[in-house]
Amino acid sequence: MIQSTLPLGEPQFALPLFGARDEHLRILREAFSVAITHRDGEIRIQGEPSGVERATGALEELKDVLARRGVLTADDVQQVVGRLRGTDSGPSVTPIDVFNSHRRIVPRTPGQARYVDAVRRHPLTFAIGPAGTGKTYLAVALAVEALKGRSVRKIVLVRPAVEAGESLGFLPGDLQAKINPYLRPLLDALHEMIDYDLVKRLMEQDAIEVVPLAYMRGRTLNEAFIILDEAQNATVAQMKMFLTRMGADAKIVVSGDVTQIDLRAETRSGLIDAIGRLKGIDGICEVQLGRGDIVRHRLVQDIVRAYDDSSSGRAKKARR
Repeated sequence: MIQSTLPLGEPQFALPLFGARDEHLRILREAFSVAITHRDGEIRIQGEPSGVERATGALEELKDVLARRGVLTADDVQQVVGRLRGTDSGPSVTPIDVFNSHRRIVPRTPGQARYVDAVRRHPLTFAIGPAGTGKTYLAVALAVEALKGRSVRKIVLVRPAVEAGESLGFLPGDLQAKINPYLRPLLDALHEMIDYDLVKRLMEQDAIEVVPLAYMRGRTLNEAFIILDEAQNATVAQMKMFLTRMGADAKIVVSGDVTQIDLRAETRSGLIDAIGRLKGIDGICEVQLGRGDIVRHRLVQDIVRAYDDSSSGRAKKARR
């Protein structure tokens, strides 16, 4: 283990260099397996010699970019990391064009870049990964881009309402009030990309539809961008029903986390079944996202790791 130090320079460089919630430092730590800290105007990099050397070089290059342009993006960091590692930082992906012009949406990790590229190139994409990897957010952004670019006429956002057993009648209010708790994450993502009034108008025009999985039966969706979120909680029969709703010129994204299945123990997840059953079919792509693709609060990675380690430990004990 060795340590390298690098002067920060101007104090105001700290936030744009490190990124919001240390996002840029997280990318460097993950890429080069080093520890990076900042104290008394110095950046300290600790780890194995090769990692420290490349991380130090990356920070020096990023400081130069920041000094020239006054701003630094996650794309800049990924490009520098990819070059120093001798690999691509993922496919070259253009920013996702949404209605809200003030919102610049780009993949923040190589895994996310592969995901966005896969969705753009395939009619049906399965995205598997833990919480916080951007599965839902990026899918919604790509759906909005497709609607804005008029490559589809309709966005359909779908989620299984597992907690209500797909029977929502006992909840108070009209249909929208009943399904709102289950579909809230999709609506939250949508409202970040389209102004509230425009969302309302598009919903009234049936250009955006947010529905529980149970209400998809019997439909055929042409020229639509369809997203099934939390797909690990769909049964095998429901998954078959959902996938066969695909009409002409439609695109489907199915996302889920196979470590968070809320179905009864004896019920097989339709997501796991579909991944195995449909493997190798032309036009269908599977993207695996991992802990390194988590872009929420820095603690989310540690939380996911702790739960994964705990589950692995229980599994080993069970096998003994």
